[in-house]
Amino acid sequence: MLINNNISRGDTLIEVLFAISIFSLVAVGGLAIMNQGTATSQRALEITLVRNEIDAQAETLRFLNASYIAAYQPGISYPPNTPAGQWATMLSGTTSDTQISDFGITDDSKCPAIPSGSFILNARSATFIPYTEDKLRPAQVYSKVQYDNSDVVSSAQGIWIEAVRSATVLENNQANAGYVDFHIRACWDSPGQSVPVTIGTIVRLYEPRG
Repeated sequence: MLINNNISRGDTLIEVLFAISIFSLVAVGGLAIMNQGTATSQRALEITLVRNEIDAQAETLRFLNASYIAAYQPGISYPPNTPAGQWATMLSGTTSDTQISDFGITDDSKCPAIPSGSFILNARSATFIPYTEDKLRPAQVYSKVQYDNSDVVSSAQGIWIEAVRSATVLENNQANAGYVDFHIRACWDSPGQSVPVTIGTIVRLYEPRG
């Protein structure tokens, strides 16, 4: 009588559980790396888009400033529908001789409130848009200037400008000139970040005075 000693033995419950645990760790780790990579890519794209928005605001400021300098004559007013008039209107109610608001993350990890003295520019028509709560408001996705089909600014989300005018100089050589520092700021919540992303730049533009 022949006895078959090659009896197949199945996996034990402990071996099966161990294999499932290893597979679960690899799968969860892979998903976490994929999610992190996706969030990093999206954040990089958002930063690029926001920098483009900031550059558009800076270029519009330079255009308005150059137009004002070209048309400048002491003691005259400028039509509000001209670039020089938009520059004069923009600075008449928005500039401050003091420090601007704090720019940074608050204690509750939120973007700072947009100050009432801030403003935004329509980069497509080079026009000044003063602060209102329905125009300048927190970002829903990332900081951007939202336009409608007629190139009218419907809202500026998480992006704004604050202006600080230089003090008057009494020295004769500099009494008829000055500058304005424009602080262009952006703040928004980005995926994968525990705190909002902030980007800012300062554009200093000189102007004749007198």
